[in-house]
Amino acid sequence: MKLTKLFSIVIAVFIIMIGSIAGAQISKPGEVIKDQGTNRVNNRIEQGIDAGFNKIEEGVGGFFKKNKENGGAEEEADEESPSGSESGYDESDNDDTEAVPAPQKQKLESATQYDFVPGDKILYFEDFSQDAVGDFPALWTSNGGGEVKTVNIAPGKWFHLNGEDAVYCYSRTTGFPDNFIIEFDIIPDEEYGHGITFTLYEEDPEEPREINDDLYPGKSGLHIKVKKDGWETKGYTNNPEGDWISGQASKSPVGTEEVNHVIIWIQKRRVRIYHQGTKTLDVPTNIYAHTKFNRFLFSGWDSNSWPLISNLKITTAAPDTRSKLITEGRLTTYGITFDVSKADIKPESYGTLNDIATVLKENPGVNVKIVGHTDSDGDDALNLDLSKRRTESVKNELVSKFGLDASRMQTEGAGESKPVAPNDSPANKAMNRRVEFIKL
Repeated sequence: MKLTKLFSIVIAVFIIMIGSIAGAQISKPGEVIKDQGTNRVNNRIEQGIDAGFNKIEEGVGGFFKKNKENGGAEEEADEESPSGSESGYDESDNDDTEAVPAPQKQKLESATQYDFVPGDKILYFEDFSQDAVGDFPALWTSNGGGEVKTVNIAPGKWFHLNGEDAVYCYSRTTGFPDNFIIEFDIIPDEEYGHGITFTLYEEDPEEPREINDDLYPGKSGLHIKVKKDGWETKGYTNNPEGDWISGQASKSPVGTEEVNHVIIWIQKRRVRIYHQGTKTLDVPTNIYAHTKFNRFLFSGWDSNSWPLISNLKITTAAPDTRSKLITEGRLTTYGITFDVSKADIKPESYGTLNDIATVLKENPGVNVKIVGHTDSDGDDALNLDLSKRRTESVKNELVSKFGLDASRMQTEGAGESKPVAPNDSPANKAMNRRVEFIKL
């Protein structure tokens, strides 16, 4: 079929259509006629037009097929138009309607509440800064080996627990309240497998032991196993009728050869564990009700390697933020933490910042001053500058992440000028490193 003959057919069909009915609307070649009438005449016209277009399509298809077989270069170029339609007709030329995008399938999303908020009182802090590198820490005891070291991936000093089947006990008793939080940093080596166990327990007053290497020490307690592939908890009692109260999770296990920040929140019988900004485990009844913790230790039975630990901190838990800030006019928090000598806020500070932001949003008329404090280590001027930069970071975080108005917050750096304790021990220095919110 010649090209001129093909287009003659097209023109003829259009003339018949226009002569039969004025104003009839047709679609582009190959499409169904728009606005179909309901009367018989229009139906017949539409049938005739459909038949005509079928002939056109057959002719066009045969024309392209014939010329493609003959190797016609020009016809092959016309086979696919720039718009990608078979007819070469650009659908955007005369179409005033906008294309409606296909609905996208919504992806499943979930959220979890990161509700960790440390208390306003430090019960214990240990970073081994008072111990010499190579020595066994002065306030700890063990039936195995261990020494204080430095590492190339993190600042400060670290206690390397490296005794086979050994226990490492803090040598003093500690009075734990019903609600408290334990934090520590741990660096497992590449051989770390079965992990280590952190144990809280109630010492038996009739059999006090400075080094308690029993599998289940004291009258009752809680084992928390920090493994490469997850977490295990085991509440126990040495009463004859006692049994284990277990919990486990594989979410967010510790990573080897890196610093892992572990948080354990004890609230009466409830145990929550947080790691790297995520709540990894929450067991509502993991501890025997009669347990009164007063000792803690690390152990590593069946462990093929030992990690390094540091920055072990125990605080009271869940301060009444609303009361202290709104009623008392001042809130001191140890829950906003920073990298050493930097103003970068650590991820575990989220819960505290969220708590403060919530109170300020609920009390829009309250403005605050954010005051940063450091300990006395280092140069005075540098500490002052660091405290100023840290308060600016806190303000910026409350504005950018929690939507607070920047005009409601002032910042001030106090450096080391206003200590609340002598800078003579790791625990007292930790008390001096704090952020305060003062109601204006």
